Amino acid sequence: MSFDFQTPPSRQNTDSQKWQKYAGQDILPMWVADMDFKSSPAILEALHTRTDHGVFGYARPVPSTLEAIVSHHSKHYGWDIDPAWIVWLPGMVCGLNLCALAFTEPEDTYLTLTPVYPPFLTAGRHFDRRAIRVPWAHCNQAWHLDWEALEAAVTPQTKLFYLCNPHNPIGRVWRRDELVQLGAFCQKHDLLLISDEIHCDLILDETLPHLPSANISAELAQRTVTLMAPSKTYNIPGLGCTMAIIANDKLRHHFERSSRGLLPEVTTMGLAACEAAYGRSEGWRQGLLKTLRTNADLITQTLADLPGVHGEGPQESTYLYWINVADLGLADPVAHFESHGIGLSDGNFFGAPPNTCVRLNFGCPTRTLEDGLRRFAKGVHAVQ
Repeated sequence: MSFDFQTPPSRQNTDSQKWQKYAGQDILPMWVADMDFKSSPAILEALHTRTDHGVFGYARPVPSTLEAIVSHHSKHYGWDIDPAWIVWLPGMVCGLNLCALAFTEPEDTYLTLTPVYPPFLTAGRHFDRRAIRVPWAHCNQAWHLDWEALEAAVTPQTKLFYLCNPHNPIGRVWRRDELVQLGAFCQKHDLLLISDEIHCDLILDETLPHLPSANISAELAQRTVTLMAPSKTYNIPGLGCTMAIIANDKLRHHFERSSRGLLPEVTTMGLAACEAAYGRSEGWRQGLLKTLRTNADLITQTLADLPGVHGEGPQESTYLYWINVADLGLADPVAHFESHGIGLSDGNFFGAPPNTCVRLNFGCPTRTLEDGLRRFAKGVHAVQ
């Protein structure tokens, strides 16, 4: 079956946060991380079937939903999940915050690597927990872990390590030796590992496998909370369906108790879409990856011909491209590029130094990306 990734559905005048931001302006939104593709036909069919049923009561996953999740992760990652390990959540961000609330006390800290998805930096802030930011090291057009800086950042109040695997926004895939060393680091300092793996099905470099953190070793599994969701890959973030996968019974039960009365349950539509995503959408996913690889290559080629801007490493995963614009000397890069018709994410929100980087979402038809890159290039040339 062929799938259409080149005919964009119009999202103007809809409830889309992405497109509402610039409503009435000639600015192409390429900021927040949702894609301008329709979800897979299997997901659409599942939602239509669920709607036709006509009853939308409180929901629990049925055996076929659990089987779809277990089978997908076993087949693609060699990770055998016990369904009993799954705690259902209405979103990834609440999962990140709930981990801080459940597993730390006021004034405790947690480590994370910057630049990183902004909710990593704010998780637990409202509960008097604080993120300790450790920058990635960058040299020779590649990102590296600064283990000395990580060691220096640990204090007696440090209780967690927040990992983005693969890493948003730099699009980097973690290697086995790094995860092994990270497991040893967490063991040494008695840290729980909170592993956000929401982008795991979006690996663009076909030579690099995704490695679930909890599958590295039995020891690391016992101190890991893995946060998974079909939302980014299958473009269903608005349906609110996330899983915390926790093999350690004690941790899982404590996590569940901490969530009671705070979070809504996953909806019937979210569960239906989840099952169709993991169980019947693999052909669509492969078509998506082909389009994203084409788009990533187009960005790389375009940046190579533009002065004062560059990517900071190979685009190994995700549909989010991290672009260094520091040499342009802009006082406000996002506002500058908005004035030339393209809306990007500000790198400062991800923990990058001010006015140095922007993030571009290339989860869109190639023609849309070409338009966005023309606008981006116009903004670059306007500085020269």
